[in-house]
Amino acid sequence: MKKIILFSFITSFALTQAVSAQEKIANPDKYTAHNKGKMYVFWGGNRESFSKSDIHFKGPDYDFTLYDVMANDKPKGWQLDYVNPSRMTIPQTNLRIGYFINDHYNISIGLDHMKYVMIQNQNVEIAGVVGASYPDYAGVYLPSGNHTIDMTDGTFLKFEHTDGLNYINTEFSRVDDVSKLFKIRNTDKFQVNITEGVGAGILYPKTNATLLGKERHDDFHVSGFGVSAKVGLNLTFFKYFFIEAEMKGGYINMNDIRTTKDLSDRASQHFLFLQRIIAFGGIFKI
Repeated sequence: MKKIILFSFITSFALTQAVSAQEKIANPDKYTAHNKGKMYVFWGGNRESFSKSDIHFKGPDYDFTLYDVMANDKPKGWQLDYVNPSRMTIPQTNLRIGYFINDHYNISIGLDHMKYVMIQNQNVEIAGVVGASYPDYAGVYLPSGNHTIDMTDGTFLKFEHTDGLNYINTEFSRVDDVSKLFKIRNTDKFQVNITEGVGAGILYPKTNATLLGKERHDDFHVSGFGVSAKVGLNLTFFKYFFIEAEMKGGYINMNDIRTTKDLSDRASQHFLFLQRIIAFGGIFKI
């Protein structure tokens, strides 16, 4: 009897294990069901919009502010420069590398390579002092005097962060699988995620400036900080590949901008920005 009971128990256990194994084969745990421990990287392009900005210039024999200065980005369109290693910094690009600390949250570091170009064809209000060292523009411009400067010909100022307006930042983001809303069952083939996050970092622009007839300056310099928030849609294909579209807005404060080869010449500005990003990437376990 003991042998029969033992045989029955062993047989039952073996059948249970076999059925369990078959169920695991028939219904494997989806790779896309869990994110903890995964790493991702993406590369893409962006377009930006900027709010108007007051720009303060200060140096030997001048101290003035230009008000409500308008600027645009500098798009290159979709082209091979995005994948050409020797020309990748020419377009407006985004690079990000991240790690999932659990199934929903990840931390990442990235470079948002934006471009900020002051619109040349504009008249702007000026207040401050330009000394006799710059006779074409010398004067005391009172804040209430409604003094304007025509910058169309570029002799007074050309001002760009075009290589670029580099926002080096860390983000903390959440990702949620919403595939069920679209009745997608096999997320290992196709998955829909939404993501949102916040970030902060430094601005490391290469500012291309010509000011008051001085020699043109164009060099990298840590100029300030930024904070940002984003929301995005992530479409993942065949477990490992994805396309991500993001809307990302934030605040940039650059209080130490190099403008000429003279180290005493400086500018400062702060403004809001909005990025529209399309990126391609991969996600994998490490």
